[in-house]
Formats: sequence, C-alpha cells, structure tokens
Amino acid sequence: MYKISDMRIFTFLGFVSFCLFLQTNASFPYYGTKIGALKRLHHGVSGDVYAVDSRTLFIKNFNYDGEAPAAYFYVGHTNKPSNEGAYRLRDERGGNTALTRRYRNKHITLSLPDGKTLRDIKWFSVWCDEFAVNFGDVSIPSNLDFPRPQKINALKGVHGVGSDSIVIVDAQTLLVPNFSYDGEAPDAKFWVGRGQRPTPQGLRIPDENGKEDPLRRYDRKTIVLTLPGDLTIFDIGHFGVWCEAFTVDFGHVRVPEGLNVPPSLKMLGISPQSKLNCEVLYDDLAFEVRWAVAGESIVIQLVAKLAENEYMSFGISPNKDRTQMIGSDVAVAWVDKATGKGFAQDYFLDDKSQCSGGRGSCPDVNIEENTNSLRLLNAAMVNGYSIVTYQRSLQATDRLDLPISINGSEAIVWAIGPLNERKETSFHSHYTKQTHKIDFGRQPTWNCPMPEATKSSSSSDESEEEQDTKQDTLGEGYPPASTPSLNNDRWKNEEEEEFYDNRPQNLQRPNTRRESQAASQQARPVPTPKPSNTNGAWDIPAIQCYEPEDGVFYAQMGPTGGKHGYPAITGHVGWGISWYINGLLIPEIHVVRGKTYTFVVEGGNNPDIPAKYHPFYITDDPVGGYEHKREEEKKSIRIFAGVHRARSGQLTPTGVGRLCNWTPDVDGPSADDYQSFGAYQRTLTLKCDPGEPEVITWKPDHNTPDTVYYHCFTHRYLGWKIHVHDTCDKAATAASEKHEVLLPAPTADDEDITAESSIRHETKMESALLRLSRRVS
Repeated sequence: MYKISDMRIFTFLGFVSFCLFLQTNASFPYYGTKIGALKRLHHGVSGDVYAVDSRTLFIKNFNYDGEAPAAYFYVGHTNKPSNEGAYRLRDERGGNTALTRRYRNKHITLSLPDGKTLRDIKWFSVWCDEFAVNFGDVSIPSNLDFPRPQKINALKGVHGVGSDSIVIVDAQTLLVPNFSYDGEAPDAKFWVGRGQRPTPQGLRIPDENGKEDPLRRYDRKTIVLTLPGDLTIFDIGHFGVWCEAFTVDFGHVRVPEGLNVPPSLKMLGISPQSKLNCEVLYDDLAFEVRWAVAGESIVIQLVAKLAENEYMSFGISPNKDRTQMIGSDVAVAWVDKATGKGFAQDYFLDDKSQCSGGRGSCPDVNIEENTNSLRLLNAAMVNGYSIVTYQRSLQATDRLDLPISINGSEAIVWAIGPLNERKETSFHSHYTKQTHKIDFGRQPTWNCPMPEATKSSSSSDESEEEQDTKQDTLGEGYPPASTPSLNNDRWKNEEEEEFYDNRPQNLQRPNTRRESQAASQQARPVPTPKPSNTNGAWDIPAIQCYEPEDGVFYAQMGPTGGKHGYPAITGHVGWGISWYINGLLIPEIHVVRGKTYTFVVEGGNNPDIPAKYHPFYITDDPVGGYEHKREEEKKSIRIFAGVHRARSGQLTPTGVGRLCNWTPDVDGPSADDYQSFGAYQRTLTLKCDPGEPEVITWKPDHNTPDTVYYHCFTHRYLGWKIHVHDTCDKAATAASEKHEVLLPAPTADDEDITAESSIRHETKMESALLRLSRRVS
C-alpha cells in the first residue's frame, strides 16, 4: 500500500471547493437572480426558485410531502410542463431516483443536464411520471439575466506584481490568472477593503492555501482566493497586494459595484467537501485520478510514481461502452524533476504510432493550431510522486476533443510511458488493457488507498462522523479505500496493437502492493544469464560484412525489447517498435564499399494507417523520419537508398512492402524479464499481412560516410547503425576485437559469461535459420 503524507497534494482544493459540497445550516440573503415562486398545486409543493448561474437552480424553503410514487424534478422547453421531450434532473444529492422523502423548508441546489443552460428551458417543475401530474412549477423568462463570472482589470504594480484579468468567479471567490510577485517585501498580503484604494483599515485575506503568512514569490501562477467568513464581493471596493508592515500599495484593482455574479455555495447553505472523487488506475505505480466537476468544467488531478522522463496520460474513449485507444481524447502530463515545472498537454490519438506530420499519437496543436483545451492549474513533486492538476471543459471545444458526460458511466483510457527527446509521448509501458468505466457525475467517492497511519487511528468504537472528522484533520488522512468498479470483459481492437512491450495486468488491486509484487514475480520466471553490458543492454550480435555471403537482408518490424532493448542499446527513446534485420533487434551492420546489398523490406505499405506504414531507407541522419522534418533540416541530410527523386526534387519512399511483425507471446513474461536477447528471441513469432515484400538495393562507394543509418522514412528512432568499410578484412578484425572485449574467455568460475557466450552463438544460428526459412518461403 502506498502513502503520500504531504498535504500539498490537495492545494488545488481552493479551486474546486465551489463544486464539491455537503448540506449545512448556513444562511445568507443572496441566492442569485430570483426567477419566482413555485405554484402550489399538489402534495404541498412550494418554494422560491433562483438562478445561481447559467445551469444551476437554487430552491429556497422547498416543501414536498414525499407521498407521490414517482415524482421527479424536470425542466423543459415546451409551452407547459410535461415529461415528454423534457429533461429529468438529478436531485440535490446527485441521485436519479424518485423523490420519496419529505422536504420541509429545505434549501436545495440542482444542476441542469449536461450541455443545457437556462437559455434552453422555459419551466421548472416537480412532476409525477406515474400519473402525469404537475405538482408545482415556475416559468423561466427568455430574457432572464442570470448571474455569471465577471472579468475585472488585471493587477499591475511594484515588486513585480502583475496578473491577467481577474475573474470574480462568485460572490466570495476570485480567480487570479498568471499572478506574479518577486517575494522580496517583508510583509506583503492579499488585501481588500472599502473604497477605491487600499488603506491600513483594509482586511488581509488568506492565500490560495488558506494561510495569512507573508506572500512568497510567484511566477505566473494561477491562484484562487476565497473571501473569509461572511465577506462578499459586494462589501469591498478594491483588491490588491499590500505591505502591512510599511503600509505600501504594491498594486490593486477596483471592484465595480453591482456585479451580477453567482452566489458562493457557502451563501447557498453549502460548505466545501474535503472528500474528492478518486479511482486507482494502476496500483503498481500508485497511479490515481482525482476529479471534481465545477459548473461546466472539470478539474482533474493525476498522481503517479513515475520514473525520470516518464509521462502519465488519462482521457476519454470514443466508445462510451468500451476502452479504445484510437480516436481517444487524452491529457498527457508530467513534472520535470530537475525544475519542478509541470506540463499538461491535450492529445488526440489518431493512430497507434508515434506522432509524425500530425498523424499518430499527437498533441492537438500539432494537428491544428489553437486546439489545446487544457489549462494547467498546479504541478508538484511530493515524496517522489508526480502530481499534475488541470482543468478542461465538460464539452468538446474543438473537433479533436470529446465531451465528458456527468450523466452515467463512460469508458476511459490511460497510459504511462517514456517521453522522447521532443517531450512527446513514446510507446506506453503500461496502459488500459480492459474496459474501465468512470461516472464523473457521481457523488464524491474515494476509491483509493488511505495511509496505514489513518487506518490505525480510527477505532471501531468511533462513529462514522468522528472517523471522517479525524481523517480530515490528519496530515496523512484520506477517506477509506475501496476497490474500483471495473468491467473486466476483455476487448479487442479492430487493428493489431503496435505496442509490444506490455502484458495484461489485473486492475483489481490485491490488498497490498507487496502481494501484487509477489504474484508478479511468481508468474514471471526470470531467464538467465545476466547481460554482460553494465547498462543492462542486450548484446545483439553485429552482422559482419562477410555475412550473409549474398548480401541479402530481411527488414521487418518487431518489439523494442523493453528496458534491455532499443533504449539501452541506442540511448534514445523509441516507440515500442524497431527494425529487425535477419531476425535480430536493430543489429549494427557492417558492409564494404563496392559490394551490392539487397534489402527485402516488410515494414508495411498502408499510408492511411501510420502504425502499418514504415518505409525503409538508408541515410546519414541518426534520427530518421525524413518525411516530416522541416525543410531546412532536410537540406543537410543525405539519403543513399530507399527513395525515388522526381525531376521536381520531390522524394518518394520506395522501401515499402507488406507488414511483417515479430510478435511476442501475450501471455508470456515481459521483455524486461529476459536477460538476453537470445532467450527473448525464442518467444517471438513472425506474423505477416497479405501482399508482397519490396526490394531495394544499395551499393556503398567512396562517397558514402563511414557510418550511416537504416531508418523509417515516416517515424523517428526505429533503426540503428551501418558501418561502411573499405575492405572486409578490416571490419572482421574490428568486430573480433570488439567481441573479445565484450566476451572474455570463460573460466570455471564464470558460468554467467559462459552461458551468455552460448546464447550469442545460438542467437546467430537462429538468425541464420530464420533468414533461410524466409528465403525458402
């Protein structure tokens, strides 16, 4: 079981506190814009109806005897109340069952259905479905001026004080976007008061963490401030930063009179709820998603124990009933451990391949300008956990987005993996392998672990309220954990998965992480011997210039081999797929000038599916992906084989053939568990699509550099090195010296090295047999 003891993890609660709540007995005179009183028709229905904002209704002193069999709250756009063509509302607790309890002068808050505002409806009613009877209703004027957040001026002053335009979110909440302050004054505070300018008679207000300490340094940070007690925006004339010790104004803005803003939930008799929604996504890395619906937007927090340069992603499946990667709308988030800076980027997963030219798994802005629909609110590293909080609209704001429903469960997607050198997603080392659904509109439920300290602190003799109170006051306390609700039915994609280095994991958590690890170790025997390289890279036998004698190479696709494969061999982050040459994972190839070499290419020939299109070419560029480079980059790159140059100068890839994949056993151990490529290679099966391979030839000459590379024309970092020599004897000598360094003569006490040497010889023999079988077929 994991624990996160630093309560800084919840700093974003200041932002979302206005959306998660419990009923209390507070009472204030401002409820928003009054619409009118409910007509008293049947079952004692009465109450005054107010517009809180564009999609929230407040009913003051609501009464209903609770005796009807099927009464519900309804809104509609017809001329008179009816349940036909109308919209049923969830009750004040978020439930959708009939109103069977009694209400007596109860204050309740109701939200309109997803996507609807008060502009779309003409009436609100308490309606009985069984007998088609209206128990009481109120008409909603078409010209209703409902409250809404209002922008005022931006801060600008001394000591670097500045911001974007401040938003009055409601009568007690201020959103200060991109706030800056140099932190060098001894006693700076957030300050409000009557009148147009700050004075010593003003009032300090707590910072975004609820503290009244002198302000620290801020660098374009978006913060949310709450006015204390019963103080409202209607009671003040200005807001700013004030040095209390030296009575100096560092910068302020005027607060206009008569702002038509929503009441705060506290003013509606509602207080903040400290228990957030939470679901475990991947227990082994403590990957959790926490969220709160706030009006027409949602605030999401992702938490995970990530390695250096790893990302976590979370989003919505295009199929509401099934988890599906292709077509999903996800947020990719991470924290730079060196700087502490956080990132949250909007992605559209067009295909299961790396992002190239706007195709594949790409940030939205790579596909279309101004389409990033996420707003980063906060990011931090706490006790080794990456924590990123962001906000997005519940609605789709552009064609690359998907809406988030708050009216029932829908399928989600998630993944964890390494970032490439462009700080974009690479292949995912962990991802959703079975359908996982979440109800984003549910009542707050914490389905995540709580720390051991919290468990032991709650006695069985305490009441539920006492235990909840104790948990909320503990620095390490969270509400009790429960198992996430998952649909365990497996699903199959229409297309073959391109990410190979993954195995199904059971998302139903064991009681402790120790049990999970023990089960994993028992199910995954670790092959021997250990690798000889100090960085854990497999030793892939090089293809020498005298082998094969006919100079024919088979180029196919296959898995990168986990942590021992492509990234360890090359030092680069790949995408989960790599070139296999004669059955070997990205071997270094030695060739000699003046000899003609043939490459039989089977990397895919369907340009409409990026995951099935990998044209083979040879270049002096160590990165690859020539097609999607900038024009200025292309000018300095030479291509030696695999393209046709038209008279216009346009290059067309010619190394395009059917797709053949070396595919691992999905029920076998992870690639990370194999300590030699030879052992891993035995688990691979070659699977080919219908069609024919393509053949390209290449004859290196005196103009060919000593080192070139074989790559994919459309994707980066799929291949590796080709060494070009003047004579074959020279290459053989160099290879022999390298072999002796990597594999010293075995001794009686060195079984690991002896075994590894045997594996190397077996790997070469298997490679030759694989190549021979391919030629015969």
